[in-house]
Amino acid sequence: MKFGVLVFPGSNCDQDTYNVIAEVAGQPVTYLWHDSEDLAGVDAVLVPGGFAYGDYLRTGAIAHFSPVMQSVKRFADGGGLVLGICNGFQILTESGLLPGALMRNAGLKYICKQVHLRTETTNSAFTSKLKKGEVLQIPIGHMEGNYFCTPEDLRRLESEDRIAFRYATPGGDISPEANPNGSLGNIAGILSENRNVLGMMPHPDRSSEDLLGSTDGWKIFASMIEALATH
Repeated sequence: MKFGVLVFPGSNCDQDTYNVIAEVAGQPVTYLWHDSEDLAGVDAVLVPGGFAYGDYLRTGAIAHFSPVMQSVKRFADGGGLVLGICNGFQILTESGLLPGALMRNAGLKYICKQVHLRTETTNSAFTSKLKKGEVLQIPIGHMEGNYFCTPEDLRRLESEDRIAFRYATPGGDISPEANPNGSLGNIAGILSENRNVLGMMPHPDRSSEDLLGSTDGWKIFASMIEALATH
């Protein structure tokens, strides 16, 4: 199997994400530059965090026009696995690969801290090694992480079991106090209709090694690796 990590002008978590695959997972991985349509034969695409194109106009708004994202859309439409983290989640919503949008945090301030997520579904290639209801400790670092969608999209996400993670207390309770950014329904991550695309604001790339304070994020990458090895 082979992973590809997208690199845009302004990406700043591409090396973190690359490191998880290369050093922690020990799997082949390559960088994919924004102005190329060549995905280099990868089996999964990782869209990392950062400030693609400086977040000018709107987070992810310019990145979705890039040549590489046109290839990523075709890749996803064909069933390829795509994980978008933080700015990557924003890019995936702007590209139409996921419903909704990421707005300014409710407090209008940048937030960088450890949070807790409750696993809402194990029915995906990204969460299969988790348990439903399992609480993960994973950090966030964003200004526009306030997830919003239409009532119709929310009903579909809930009825189709496509909400992957919600912000929660350490005990797994979903409460306003546990919501760091005002996200609708405490949503921290969602799946595409075909369940092969995951977007999440928290950073599993920053929580995959003991020295970072948590290895809970590794379970998401491990789920992807198992899914690729199986299929």
